Amino acid sequence: MKYCSFFWILALPLAAADRVDFDRQVHAILAERCIVCHSQEKRSGGLSLATWRDTLDGGRSGTTVRPGSSATSILIARVTGESQPRMPLGGAPLNDSQIAILKTWIDDGARATPTSAPAKAKWEAPLTLTRPAVSDASIDRFVSDYLAKNSLPQPALVSDTQFARRTYLDVWGLLPTPDQLREFTANTDPDKRSKLISALLGNNRNYAENWITFWNDLLRNDEGVNYYSETASRKSITPWLLGALESNMPYDRFVSSLLNPKAPTDPEGFLIGVNWRGVVSASQTPALQAAQNTAQVFLGINLKCNSCHDSFISHWKLKDAYSLASYFAPEPKLQLYRCDVAQDQFSEPSFLYPELNRAPASSSLADRRAAAAAIFLDPRDGRLARTLVNRIWERLLGHGIVENSDEMDGEPWSPELLDWLASDFVDHGYDLKQLIATILESRAYQAVAVAHKANEPTHTYRGPEVRRLTAEQFADAVGSITGDWHVYQPSGGKPGEYSREWHVAANPLTRALGRPIRDQVYSTRDTQATTLQALELVNGETLTHWLSRGAKKMLGELPPDPGSAYDLPYSVKNGPQEFDIDVSKADKIWLIVKDNGSYSPEKVQAFWQLGSDAVRQVKTPSVTVLDIKGKGFTNLHGKVGIENKEVTSDINPQVRFFVFETEPNMERLTPVAPALPVEAGPVLKTPEEIVNRVYWHALGRAPSPSERALAVKTMAGHSATGLADLLWAVMMKPEFQLIY
Repeated sequence: MKYCSFFWILALPLAAADRVDFDRQVHAILAERCIVCHSQEKRSGGLSLATWRDTLDGGRSGTTVRPGSSATSILIARVTGESQPRMPLGGAPLNDSQIAILKTWIDDGARATPTSAPAKAKWEAPLTLTRPAVSDASIDRFVSDYLAKNSLPQPALVSDTQFARRTYLDVWGLLPTPDQLREFTANTDPDKRSKLISALLGNNRNYAENWITFWNDLLRNDEGVNYYSETASRKSITPWLLGALESNMPYDRFVSSLLNPKAPTDPEGFLIGVNWRGVVSASQTPALQAAQNTAQVFLGINLKCNSCHDSFISHWKLKDAYSLASYFAPEPKLQLYRCDVAQDQFSEPSFLYPELNRAPASSSLADRRAAAAAIFLDPRDGRLARTLVNRIWERLLGHGIVENSDEMDGEPWSPELLDWLASDFVDHGYDLKQLIATILESRAYQAVAVAHKANEPTHTYRGPEVRRLTAEQFADAVGSITGDWHVYQPSGGKPGEYSREWHVAANPLTRALGRPIRDQVYSTRDTQATTLQALELVNGETLTHWLSRGAKKMLGELPPDPGSAYDLPYSVKNGPQEFDIDVSKADKIWLIVKDNGSYSPEKVQAFWQLGSDAVRQVKTPSVTVLDIKGKGFTNLHGKVGIENKEVTSDINPQVRFFVFETEPNMERLTPVAPALPVEAGPVLKTPEEIVNRVYWHALGRAPSPSERALAVKTMAGHSATGLADLLWAVMMKPEFQLIY
């Protein structure tokens, strides 16, 4: 008994008087032996040992000190020589007494002072998933635990109206129509929220046409922006991506197809990336882009810095980026370039985490890609599911469980919630819709939104955050309210299609509202209001013209767009093309050259040659108006083509020639199929009917008495101008532009 008591006494924590003093004992050793290389100024390896805080923060190799565990602390491994190179580098080793002081200080909690509490261990992101051992695990269980631990109140639930508006926008990217909203709010079924979620997710087309924006940003896919280079042009993955979303392709297959495209319909464009013409930095070669993008998108790891040199902000080295790139390069052996200077070093395929590494079956590109896909999808790689779950949570609730989804080494505000949700996602077969449904059905998602707190040192979860409509959601709201949609023009001279905003090229309005060019990965968009955004919303031609057309459409006053007398999607390989048009009834003719996706349209010199006249060189795009009234012309005969053929290999010209006999609508040059993305509402007859529909569709509520009186006054005379003004006024409200 005495023997046991003796060892029990030894196991007690040290008394304050017996503890190692950091300032007097530990810092004295570090200052004498280590500070010459690890000062706050020099920070060799990113590590400063100048202060207690610096020592705990660690360096690029990770956490230097693990409070309570000297056996797993890098500091001890380096000074003992257990981990090479031994420190101090080039100096005499620390003696046993100095090492004992460091070990005792760490094992006792690495305290700042003898009377301080043990230091909190710096967060280290685990590689594998750990499902919390909780019998009643759910999102709300972990959120409730977090709120209670931090003495925070449980947020109230939103109203049915707010829930419906939020959920329609998050699943479909569309506002609920007045009829849909009234039907939902009038429903007395206690399970109606879950049923609405299921119904919305069950509409594959609307779901896909909303979430494709999220994936386009991440995967740098954009049909509206073309890049052309000597090596590889940008290649759209839209058909595959839209199909994958519509079929709810499991995420593991989704990632595998992106990393290891085999079939002709697979998304090879993701690995091709964006390639610029001319000489580019070595860090921007297609293989290095592939390494950066795959690590960032799927693992939440930033390799951009260390694609040029060893990172200054993380432990990743230049060779790590090149080793990952070797899986995607034409040849398996890559020469390293440090800041664009060739090194006498070469990399071969190797993964960022050695424990997951596997050698390709052969050195062929196909086998290297297959090996990379297998590594990313290794069950031990918890970062794949964890990163995706964090991105989806951030998309739906406004803030990630980890602050930055591109830096998944950050500490989650609830590690248990993150790993449970990621484990549940894996257990359900990487089902993206099931993951979204799990989040949407939680009280955490359905709670009243709170304003984002800027400059908060550490994020504190208080509920979902107020979010701004995306550029695409704003534009789709305009289209669905007015019934006037932008037009997507398929290739090959096919009729245009009324389309949701994701499918058409960006315009000044959507650029101002945050739609990126997608020349790099965009995991989030800047949601802060900007001067450019204000100018575009208040005075921009795009929105003004659209609301003018939309108002006429709602009132049944929008005239049909004129058709062309001549329409030629032009191919350089076919050479100049002749045309002959009957213009006997025309007073004017409009000659139009429209860019159709050239790399540098401003360099394309198109031409018109009318009859025996000299060649007319014109810019791309361009409009030429000829007045032929009273001149006796009956036919217009001539040729069209590209004048500067010598640059066609560089700029990949794609243009379309039109001739109109009446003034054209420049946004509707081609015939458009009648189908709409969303069924249009009925033509509106009275001011009261108009006002009610605008408010219910845009804001999900009836107008107040004062709003109604002002709106009806604005609509005096049932004018399209008044309706356009009303639409603009309502759409400028934060209530319209924000998701509460």
